[in-house]
Amino acid sequence: MSTVLKIGEQTFVAEEIISLLQKYQLMPQLAREIIIDSAINNIVCSPEEQAKSCEQFYQQQKLHSLQERQAWLAKKGLSEQQLQEKVTRNWKISQFQKQTWGHQIESYFLKRKAQLDKAIYSLLRIEDAGMAQELYCRLLEEEASFTELAQQYSQGAEARTGGKVGPVALSNLHPDLGKMLSVSKPGQLCPPSRLNNWYVIVCLEELIPAQLDSAMEQKLLQELWQIWLEEQLKTVCYNPVKEILVNP
Repeated sequence: MSTVLKIGEQTFVAEEIISLLQKYQLMPQLAREIIIDSAINNIVCSPEEQAKSCEQFYQQQKLHSLQERQAWLAKKGLSEQQLQEKVTRNWKISQFQKQTWGHQIESYFLKRKAQLDKAIYSLLRIEDAGMAQELYCRLLEEEASFTELAQQYSQGAEARTGGKVGPVALSNLHPDLGKMLSVSKPGQLCPPSRLNNWYVIVCLEELIPAQLDSAMEQKLLQELWQIWLEEQLKTVCYNPVKEILVNP
């Protein structure tokens, strides 16, 4: 058998590479990349677009001079051609996303908006239910500010900020907390609620509605892309006998 890969002093033949991919659970990643290449195969990137994409990449990396760019490529172990291929592939992926889901973005945004809205809120959490009720009453009676009580009693990292948290997307919060904030009005103090091992007192400071701008559009395209990739991967079968990837 002829050697197809050499790493350091070790050499590997095709069968050994397949075995290693399975051993280190890298086969799903390989399948993912093959699926991507197949999806973008018919998308054409012109030389002008390729050059523009490469220049944008360099600008994003703050590599302005030829020397800086060459040093960066050497550090990454990449040739100019390899970088062009990488950038071109990313451009094709972006085009595939727009062509496939661009027309769905507005409706998908409206469907996801409740989770995409962000909130700034004050949080006080402790383990003792009785103490939580006592602190809630003190807040209602305005005997102390939320900031003071959070700094003194809150048992989470928010104590360092006087209870202030955010802005954070509602979808990134505990479902019950996200729902609580989504139906609250700014300044509204919510009574103690049990969340996991904590009793929490929450006050919404500001609700920031999500906007369908270019950054949000890109985020949603990425979401739909990842969902699609996961669905495609579920249809892939790994055949350890023939040691090839096949679609059932």
